Amino acid sequence: MLGFMDAYVLWRRMPFPRSGSTADLVLAHSDLAGADEYVTTVIRFVESGIFKPAPVDVLAELRELMLRLDRLGAAATGADLEAARSQHAYAALLDLVYRQYLEAGGSPA
Repeated sequence: MLGFMDAYVLWRRMPFPRSGSTADLVLAHSDLAGADEYVTTVIRFVESGIFKPAPVDVLAELRELMLRLDRLGAAATGADLEAARSQHAYAALLDLVYRQYLEAGGSPA
């Protein structure tokens, strides 16, 4: 398993995935962007030691999003399948980073 800093560095260097062409993939992409915004609280922790978790259950949102992306990927082909897989992988990385952030800061996951 990736350690916190390795996961953090990987997330910060990973390009944000493409949206896909279906309305459902575009919506999932938008939800992924929202989750990504919440996870940016981790940056303050790494750079300044400020631990202030997001005001929502980020991990629950990411779990739900990954389930949706699994369903969308099962029905997709070609570029949309790749978009669903890329979005899912990005969401999984966000989940790992945020979960480890909560553990590092002392908040229960």
